[in-house]
Amino acid sequence: MERSGGEVSAMGSRVSSDSDAAAGEDRLSALPDDVLVLILLRLDTAAAARTSILSRRWRHLWAILPELHFRVAPEPARTRAILESHEAALRFLRVRTLGAAPDSVAAWLPAAARRLSGRFVFINEDAAKEGGEEEEEEEEEQGGAFELPCFGKATAIYLGLRSLGVAMPQAGIFARLTELSLFRVRLHGPCELGDVISSPRCPCLQKLCIYFVWGLNNLAIHSGSLLRVELLFVRGLNNLAIHSGSLLRVELDDLGDLQQLTIGAPVLEYLQVSGCIFNDENQQLASISAPQLVFLYWSDPYDPSSVDLGKMERVQRLSTSDFLVYGPNNLAVAHNRGCVRLLERFKVVEDLILTLKYFGEIENFAYLMDDMTVLPDITFLKLNVLAYGHAFGASAFHVLRMCSGIRRLKLFLAPTHSEVYAPCFRHKVHAHQFAFVVSKQTGRLRKCR
Repeated sequence: MERSGGEVSAMGSRVSSDSDAAAGEDRLSALPDDVLVLILLRLDTAAAARTSILSRRWRHLWAILPELHFRVAPEPARTRAILESHEAALRFLRVRTLGAAPDSVAAWLPAAARRLSGRFVFINEDAAKEGGEEEEEEEEEQGGAFELPCFGKATAIYLGLRSLGVAMPQAGIFARLTELSLFRVRLHGPCELGDVISSPRCPCLQKLCIYFVWGLNNLAIHSGSLLRVELLFVRGLNNLAIHSGSLLRVELDDLGDLQQLTIGAPVLEYLQVSGCIFNDENQQLASISAPQLVFLYWSDPYDPSSVDLGKMERVQRLSTSDFLVYGPNNLAVAHNRGCVRLLERFKVVEDLILTLKYFGEIENFAYLMDDMTVLPDITFLKLNVLAYGHAFGASAFHVLRMCSGIRRLKLFLAPTHSEVYAPCFRHKVHAHQFAFVVSKQTGRLRKCR
């Protein structure tokens, strides 16, 4: 049935009227608060706050956001005002500053401590170095320091401060804190970090990460909750003591000033020590009690007169320091002695990770493989060979001859870099990895991948 011209005209007017009404309707503001909050969470906090000028409906929405992200924090008084006027409990707060002074941080940090009930990330970058390259091991220039308030409801704290120093709070309990990470931080006294992170003041702490930190001379931890501890490049640390009945994993790397190491961890399963113990004039002492240890990665010299590993009868995987295949007699023999002693200490392990290392030039060096006379009884051997283009068959088979019970072999051939110019062959040498299994019928090696 055809419509008359009048009906079509009336219908067109009605559609146009409906479209105009729809165009003027604010459907976004009609959404529930929960949906609008999800939209605002995708914005930086400054951008989210600017939506308050849209209408009365949007005026206080940003103040109920459970997360605040300051890509670059505004001036300190404004940051404090934002935090103090915020109405919701904060489950996440991230603040980034450029070249902040201690006083400016102290202006807003207490308000953050009062509001936060979740994760806190504070990153201070030097404005002059922003986006530039720098040496990771270079010590940051000394600046002033602020005192960290007690975050009584925080669950995780990450501080990356560069030249900005921090002093630990002398009072207060971090009742809910489970994770603490310090990166490029200079610590100031008088309160010791160990006093803060031990159980009386951090009863729930499970993970502690300390990377590139200065000003920490002594660290003594007594914790009934810790599960994991990682320390990397902590300069000036002379004494480290960790006592924990819950600790499962410890990784210590490049603690070049360490003089005494004590670990008492009855349920510890994983221990990695590298760049911490040295053969020098200063007698270093290490005492480790970890009777349940399963994985031991010890890349440092081992001397039973100064390193007491206690009873470790459950170790299944052992990794030692590099063994020099060739080297100058005195220095190389002393270097290899620690590796040999560690291999002799353990009679049976499931997996052994062993590295044979060559120097680039070996013409006037002595062959040292004969110093390795015994290996633990093992099932799986991972043999790393840093050959620098040299023939390594004799050294590899010297090791294999002592592995009578081996069932699986992984051979990893690589120089220090993934690709080098080899002096012996005048061509590029690439890293390769092979895995073998031993046939139970023939006793021969079979390549599996």
